[in-house]
Amino acid sequence: MTPMNRDDRLTLERSGDSLTINGEAFDFTAIPEGGTLPRDAVACDWLAGDVTRAGGVLHLTLILPHGADAPLETRFPAALALTGDGPVALPPYENAPVIDEVMP
Repeated sequence: MTPMNRDDRLTLERSGDSLTINGEAFDFTAIPEGGTLPRDAVACDWLAGDVTRAGGVLHLTLILPHGADAPLETRFPAALALTGDGPVALPPYENAPVIDEVMP
């Protein structure tokens, strides 16, 4: 993932070789072993590079949006290895707000 400070958010869901990005499905089934789908061939602003298949596994880099107060895990994200279908858990957009409690 490529972290980027921006106002919009990202949601992901995987179903086999398809990835739904913010509600729009992208099917990468046609990419053969060792093949590359150039970033410019996909109408998706969230892709940061080409999509490839190696060892039967799809590899792609997405932009990870974050707020001004994002935690380190979002600013320096680890690679995600998706092993199942369903919603994809992403690092938090920003740190949870600290609420000062006022004592009566």
